[in-house]
Amino acid sequence: MTKPAGLLGPAEIRGLAAELDVRPTKKLGQNFVHDPNTVRRIVELGAVTEDDLVLEVGPGLGSLTLGLLATGARVVAVEIDPVLAKRLPETVAGHAKPEHAANLNVVEADALKINQGHVGEPTTLVANLPYNVAVPVVLHLLAELPSLRRGLVMVQTEVADRMAAGPGSRTYGVPSVKLAWYGRAKKVAAVPRAVFWPVPNVDSALVGFERVQTTRPAERKTVFAVVDAAFSQRRKTLRAALAGWAGSAERAGELLTAAGVEPRTRGEQLTVDDFARIAAAAENEG
Repeated sequence: MTKPAGLLGPAEIRGLAAELDVRPTKKLGQNFVHDPNTVRRIVELGAVTEDDLVLEVGPGLGSLTLGLLATGARVVAVEIDPVLAKRLPETVAGHAKPEHAANLNVVEADALKINQGHVGEPTTLVANLPYNVAVPVVLHLLAELPSLRRGLVMVQTEVADRMAAGPGSRTYGVPSVKLAWYGRAKKVAAVPRAVFWPVPNVDSALVGFERVQTTRPAERKTVFAVVDAAFSQRRKTLRAALAGWAGSAERAGELLTAAGVEPRTRGEQLTVDDFARIAAAAENEG
């Protein structure tokens, strides 16, 4: 099967890597997508249109970047590797239509340190995220970029399950609750290992999320502190797990009762709104 015009295939990915002397590293989580059909699928599932300003984290050699630009959307690509960041505009110029290539802005930076000053006001996040920092990156971007309305990210399947899990699930935990603070997350599709180079030793999946504007009774910082404490000892009841955060088990029990939460409950049974009420009880005490 021939590759669609403008997209990179396996030979071009390997050729670019050889030219740049790029040796994919586990430290940076580099697994490059080399299958054009997978790129088109990601772009389609991400519902990217020409009206979007797309934030792509870790564009690597440019496979997904080209697919995103082909929609007519503007793309700001954040790349931490200086060699890859420098080469990306040249790759895009050689494969994309001139009017599409002009829509690319490359930012050489650590995604965990960027804000609006670096990338403007993107409307959607579409990215093949490094597995080791996927959740921190998504949470950081949602906190720093209120313009982000939705996203589609490719992550390790185990991480995808945690991001999209609901209360009561064995995979429900800190990532699930913190992502729920911002909106709804859903595991969209599995991604086969064979579409990557090098082939990873874990399975991957696509997670979609949509921001939901909700007013809650407590500050995010306080809520997230409660969440961290609740799941640091998830086998314990909330009264015991929150003792360190609250100052004592007795005070934890009082705060839980004030929030309308049974003190013998465990963290995995609560929604993000339940955690917000617990945090609010603490804030209201001053």
